[in-house]
Amino acid sequence: MAVVENSKSIFDKCSKFTRARDVMALGLYPYFRMIESAQEPVVTISGRQVVMAGSNNYLGLANHPKVKEAAIEAIRKYGTGCAGSRFLNGTLDIHVDLENKLAQFMRTEAALIFTTGFQVNLGVISALVGKDDTVVLDKMDHASIIDGCRLSYGEVKKFRHNNMDDYERVLKDVSESGRNTLTVVDGVFSMEGDIVNLPGLVTAAKKYNSKIMVDDAHGIGVLGRTGRGTVEHFGLEADVDLIMGTYSKSLASVGGFIAGSEAIIHYIKHFARSLIFSASPTPATVATVSAALDIIESEPERIETLWKNTRKMMDGFKSMGFKTGPSQTPIVPVIVGEDELAYKMCKMLLDEGVFVNVAVPPAVTPGMSLVRTSFMATHTDEHLDIILSAFQKTGRAFGVIK
Repeated sequence: MAVVENSKSIFDKCSKFTRARDVMALGLYPYFRMIESAQEPVVTISGRQVVMAGSNNYLGLANHPKVKEAAIEAIRKYGTGCAGSRFLNGTLDIHVDLENKLAQFMRTEAALIFTTGFQVNLGVISALVGKDDTVVLDKMDHASIIDGCRLSYGEVKKFRHNNMDDYERVLKDVSESGRNTLTVVDGVFSMEGDIVNLPGLVTAAKKYNSKIMVDDAHGIGVLGRTGRGTVEHFGLEADVDLIMGTYSKSLASVGGFIAGSEAIIHYIKHFARSLIFSASPTPATVATVSAALDIIESEPERIETLWKNTRKMMDGFKSMGFKTGPSQTPIVPVIVGEDELAYKMCKMLLDEGVFVNVAVPPAVTPGMSLVRTSFMATHTDEHLDIILSAFQKTGRAFGVIK
């Protein structure tokens, strides 16, 4: 039998990928930077202390003594892992306790916890959306939502970002086909910090009988009178079918959950592959979240301080002439336009003692590259003044502001 010679390899794309190495060669690579301390307002990088302006630790709980002690106690009792999936041997009593606590906190009938937030969207969307269904997305939805749709067998339709007229147009087209519809949107959009127009979305969804799922990763602990997120913020808790949340922002850990009616959660529990075939959340993770929820309930002043800090930074950036886009949350982007300029500003800001993040396409629209800042309840005025001073110097150096 003749052997077919093929000089091509599936790994060819790896050696041809040079974009990241090109940025590294310029000394501007802003990813995978090593942090040598806890996610506090000041962190250590290469033995040097810098002000953190790029963490999602909104309420400052990731290094809270009560949260850490809860994790330590859980390890003492249950060990470091569960050695199996929730579906089989990996469900501990504390998993069930946390699900009940989350359901109560979110004011829903039930909740289900996953090992990562990304897995929530993968599992929930692919479990619910079948070949005769349509899932409708905002064009700026998170990558985990996009990937959850890819794993489903359903039709995917997108509408222009936060544009309710376009959303209604899409729903009208879908309704004429007779397909069942699930709308999935971010509550807070993670790059530009704007909030979904949930009232407009709910009105249109009711008109065309679409069910609604809100990914509130960046809303829980931030929005709403008691920190319950975007749905509470708008007073629409009775009008949203599913709320997804993650622990890696305000809840001081890693993982995620889905909350909704008992019947829907029961179904997801038996069909979400990312739940059934993944190892269970660790005891320390679960205990951490439970402790964080207690602190959110008992210390509402953290949310008030977070918003005080957010208003100061938003006003400060705008007064200097920076473009902050549509942000309405502690995620405050500084839009600079070109990728290289965003990289250069990130490096100079770090040299000035401030850690920020960079977002370039496809995470943002081409030509809208940005320096992404985010703020914590535990930032002091001194920290915030250091950040503003560094931005003023950097913005002037690169001609972004006068």
